[in-house]
Order: sequence, then C-alpha cells, then structure tokens
Amino acid sequence: MMDSERRCGDLVSDLFSHQRDITLARLAPLADRLRPRSLDDFVGQESILGVGRLLRRAIAADRVGNLILHGPPGVGKTTLARIIAGSTRAHFSSLNAVLAGVKDLRAEVDAAQQRLAHHGLRTTLFIDEVHRFNSAQQDALLPWVENGTVNLIGATTENPYFEVNKALVSRSRLFRLQPLEPAHLRQLLERALRDPAVGYGERTIVVTPEAADHLVDVAGGDARSLLNALELAVETTSPGADGCIRIDLTIAEESIQQRAVLYDKQGDAHFDTISAFIKSLRGSDPDAALFWLARMVEAGENPRFIFRRMLIAAGEDIGLADPQAVVVVEACAASFERVGLPEGLYPLAQAALYLAGAEKSNSVLGFFDALKSVRSANRQQVPAHLRDANRDGQAFGDGVGYRYPHAYAEHWVAQQYLPGALQGEIFWQPGSLGWEGQRRERLQQRRAAQLAAAAEMAADQGDVLSSSPEDPQLERWLQRQAAAEGERLDTLRRRFWDGVVWRRHDRVLVLEARSLLWALDPLAATPEGGVVITVAQASDRERLQAQLKVLDSLRQPQLLLVPPQTPAALSSQLEPQLALDSGARFDWVIARQPWQGLSAEQIEAWIGQAGALLGDTGQWRLLFSTPQLGPAAGLRALIGTAEPSLQTLLEELTHLEGQRLIQAQSTALISQRSLIAAGWQVQQEQWRESLQLELTAELIERWLAPASPYLEAMAALRGKPLASDALQSLRESFSQLLGQPLPQVLEHTLIKARRKPGQLG
Repeated sequence: MMDSERRCGDLVSDLFSHQRDITLARLAPLADRLRPRSLDDFVGQESILGVGRLLRRAIAADRVGNLILHGPPGVGKTTLARIIAGSTRAHFSSLNAVLAGVKDLRAEVDAAQQRLAHHGLRTTLFIDEVHRFNSAQQDALLPWVENGTVNLIGATTENPYFEVNKALVSRSRLFRLQPLEPAHLRQLLERALRDPAVGYGERTIVVTPEAADHLVDVAGGDARSLLNALELAVETTSPGADGCIRIDLTIAEESIQQRAVLYDKQGDAHFDTISAFIKSLRGSDPDAALFWLARMVEAGENPRFIFRRMLIAAGEDIGLADPQAVVVVEACAASFERVGLPEGLYPLAQAALYLAGAEKSNSVLGFFDALKSVRSANRQQVPAHLRDANRDGQAFGDGVGYRYPHAYAEHWVAQQYLPGALQGEIFWQPGSLGWEGQRRERLQQRRAAQLAAAAEMAADQGDVLSSSPEDPQLERWLQRQAAAEGERLDTLRRRFWDGVVWRRHDRVLVLEARSLLWALDPLAATPEGGVVITVAQASDRERLQAQLKVLDSLRQPQLLLVPPQTPAALSSQLEPQLALDSGARFDWVIARQPWQGLSAEQIEAWIGQAGALLGDTGQWRLLFSTPQLGPAAGLRALIGTAEPSLQTLLEELTHLEGQRLIQAQSTALISQRSLIAAGWQVQQEQWRESLQLELTAELIERWLAPASPYLEAMAALRGKPLASDALQSLRESFSQLLGQPLPQVLEHTLIKARRKPGQLG
C-alpha cells in the first residue's frame, strides 16, 4: 500500500512539475524564449563557431571536453552551453556559482560518479558565473575535472586568467565571445517580431527604422538588453484602432534609456579602459582620450587614479619633448582637489587634452639603460678629475685636471664625465620634437667633442679606455632614428602639393582614396569650391565616412563609390550635378597609386572620363610610388656574398622581383602616355626615398608563410613553387639577421598635367 501511495505521489509531482514548466515557458522573458536551440540558429561568434572552426567541429563530434566561455553579458555564453547540452550524449547538469556551494558541488560529483560507474555515462557540468566560486570551491572541483569524472563548461564575464583557478584554466580550452555586431542584433530583432512560436509573430507590430536603429545602437552588442527593451516597448504600448502596435523612436528611447557601461573596477574593463585611455594619449588622439576618460568617469572611476596615470604618462610618453606636461598635470590635480566634483571634471579633461596634444618622447627611458649598466658593468670608478679634491686632492691628485664649465664660452667644455669603461655609451637619445628636439643637434655635436676629449684625457691621465673614438660602436648615436610612417607620409604630402596656389572656389576630384591624407589640403583651402572623393570599395567608403565625422559639416566632401573596372560610373554619378551647374567642372584631378592592376585600355578610359570633367584651366596630379627592392634583393644587400646554392636562389628571386617591379612601374608609364595621347601637356618628377625596415620574425613570416602573396607571385613567375629546402634556406638566412635594418628604396613618380595652350576643355 505504501509503494502504491508513493508511486501515486510521484505521478502527481511529475504532473505538477510538467505544468510548472509549461507555465514558466509561457511566462518566460522574450530573451529566454528566443534562445537558439541549435548551432544553425545561433547568431554571431563566427570566429569560433563558423563552419570548420574548432569549437563547432568539437560540438558536432560530441568531443567538447573542458571549456571556459569568456565574454560580456548577453553575447550567448549560457545559450551556447545549452546548445552543447542538447547535442551531447553525456548527462548535462548545471549550477549557478552565485547560488551553489560546496555541498551542491559534491552532490553533482557524487551523481556523476554513480552514472559513470553504473551506466558508463559521462557528465558535463555547466557552471554559470564560474568566477564567483571561491578558491575552496574551485579547488574542490579540480580533482574531478582532472580524472574525467566531469567535463566542465564554465561561463564568466571576467578574465579567467585572473579570476579562475590556474589549474582549471590550464585544463580547459578558453573561448572568448565578442559583443554582437549590429547586423546580428538586427537579425534577432527581426526574428523576435516574426516568430509566432516564441516571439511576437502572432501580433501586428511595426518598429520604425529610427526606433530599430536606436535599440540596436544602445544595446551595445548585448542581445539580452535589446530583447528586454523590445519586450518592454511591446508590452507597455497599446495597440491602435487597427490592432497594430507601433514602436517609434520616442517609445524606443523610453524602453532602453541608457547603455550600461561595462566596467568592473577590479576586472578587465577597468584595466582595458585605462589602457585604451593611456594609449590614446600616447597616440595624440584627443577625441579618443576624451571618450575613454568619459567612460571611466561615467562608470565611477576615482579621478585621483586617473590623475596618477596621467602623471606617469607625462613622464613616460611626453617627457622632455614638453617638460611642462608634468607641471600641467600636477596643477590640474591640485585644482581638482580644491574644487571637487562636478567642477573638478574641467581640470581633469584639461590635463587629458594637454597630454594628448603635447609633443611626444620616451627618451627618458634611457635611465633604465643606465640602470642596466650600473648593475652589469665593471670598472665604475669615478674618474680622478671628477673626485672630491677637498679630502684627498693633495695625497692622491683627486680633482686634478677638472675643467670648470663656467670658465669657458657657452658655459661648456669637452671633458670626460663617464667612467672610462663606459666612455662612449649613449643612454639618452633625444627625440626630434619639442624642447629636446631644439637641443638635439647641439647635443650630438657636443657628444662628438666629448669623445675626442676622452682620447686626449687617456693620454693625460693614463686611463685605458675600453674603446676609442674610431670604434664603429661609438657611431650609433649619430644615426637618426627611423621616421614614423605618419611623419614620412606627411612629408610626401607636402611635396605632392608643392607649388600649388589655392583659390577658395577650386573644385578637386580625388580618385581611389584610401584615406583623407591627400584631400586635407584642398578641404582646408577650398571652402567655396568643394572636394569629391571616389573610393574603390564599400569598405573604403565606410572608413572615410567615419573619418569625415571630425570635419566641419560645411566642408564635408562628397563620397562616390566607383569600382576601378567601371570608369564610366564616374561620369554617370556626376552628370546630374554637372547638368544643373555648367560651372561645376573640376580644377584638379588628383590620385595616389591609382589604377593598380588595370589594363592599358582601362587606364585610358579613366583618363578620358576624368579629363572630361576638368575645366579649361584644370590640372592633373598623380603620384606613383614603387618599391625598388624585394625581400630577396634586400637580403642580398645585407649579406653580400652567400654560399653558392643560396647565392643562386637569391639571384633568381631578385630577377623575378625585378619583373614584378617592371609590372608595377608600367602603371605610371601607361598613365603618362595616355595623358600625352589625350592632348595633355605633361611634366614628370622622379626621386628616390631610402627606408630602413627592421627585420622581424613577423615580417619573415609575412613573406615565407605558406600561400603568402609573395610566394604565390614568385611561383607564378617561375612556373612552379619554391622547393621546401629553398624556403628553409631563406628562412634561416633571414632569421640570422633579426633586428637588422632591411634596406628599401621607393621610387616616386609625380605626374603633373595641364591643357596645352589654346586647347579647350
């Protein structure tokens, strides 16, 4: 009788549980109802779940093993765990680290042992917010993960390297989930509105484009935030007379009023954000600096911490390029302490903007080279003439020979100050900007005289110097540091526009722009004219549109997408405005590196199409830059004569690189000939620029990795790929020269063209 009652009770319990599950599913939030049930329904995270990716293959093969899923809220960590649960043959259990304790963990482990012993069934244990387990709880889990009693799937919003037991991390594969892209969020929004089973497909709901854009933007890559906002908007909006629920921008703004700032003062967000802020200051980007500063302030970061980091940046990244930087930060910090918040935000922002706008130098890092020498160098005695003469001068001759700088012109005299064994060492390399840049040349001259004085003192004092002024090692401080790419390009830009006298009403057509660099001059100088920029790809247009947001709205150029293979598209897009304004022709057509890879016929078509858009006084300005040395030629220049087999290989590759060079140069030659054939009066300037490219492992890999563009080009010209032993020989030869400057020469060809006298446009 008791067994019958027990079975009856279990049946009633199961019925109630089933009914409870049905009720919960019906009342569950929209975000929970829309959770994907399979990988095919999963949105986003293509980098780890795309076709052929490791995790997708592991799930399909039911060989997932131990996983830790790391990422911000709302990106699919729990959903992915549930998908794995539905696809595995193992028993799936789950715990929430916020609610579970060691007792719950032991119960799951005991049950897993029973399943494995009695049924041979593996157990996969999902632990949400695994970083919330304390050290004791994580230690209690570790032995059962090690012996395979349970397979662990952990989910965490924190960096597992800092917040999860290192032993657990080492036994797990880590996958980082990224915030969802806007396109992914739009997919989820559309599904929520159209799905009749778990979404709002059975209702008539209209979301305006402006409202959808706002929801997607403010959600910030968080699917849960987006769906919760949509649910709130739908459930709190009354339908119209036609039964339609209309979600406009106002309702959307009320439903998702503010994007949550992801910021944990002890976690990744804290360190990542301050890192982004400091790097923005170092990179002289005031807009980015203000953004990251505002993010920290909004999240409640202590301004005193921000000031401390800016004080470090003033010394490390600005240093002697602007010695006032430290003073400004200190003054702003003192102002903040005096006025407090919220007015203290003014000096906080002032300090950040000053650092972002200041000239940069890290030359003070020379101190650490000096510190290294102190710890490692021998013979660090103070030179006799620098010693204190008041105590031992008469007995040992200390101080004899010291030259008093104030007794000499400019209050300086050449003499030895370093210990003899370190004479000629260079610890401070002044930058070329700001305060130290103004003193750089004089310092170099004085260092040269200093070395000469050391040679004289060697004879006078009898000290044996570790090296002489003729030692090539001492010439390293004479070498100028390689210029940054941005500075080099800016110099090239100035030469490109050299001699141009702008008129305020000039109109400029920029072809195939990849950045705004070449358009900056006309944008600034032609407020009454205008600039039209063509781009070759949609990605180029998107990038330039983002850059253009910083320009004055009255000087925004027009962006046109014109594929290089269809030059006729240029005229067709511009024809409407030319028809409306007969004076809307251009005064300049300019380009940097246009028409690469196009045929002669296509280049001629471009010349014809763009030339027809120029007015009577219109001019062309085209700049082509062609590298003169390939990797093999650069290696030959570095090593000189090599062993015979390598020498033969380098000669062959250098010859092939020369063929590619001819192909690259042909674009400039065809352009010049086409302009002449079209009746333009052409001038040409050519010059060479020598560069130094540091040879790194990454650069070698870029050249010699399987299927690299360089190897494929060489194989096409040879008619067959390089043999494996030849590749190995090249790799070894390059690797022996790591850190050395690889020579490179660019040949610049600047083509200028104008109409011949008497020729009409």
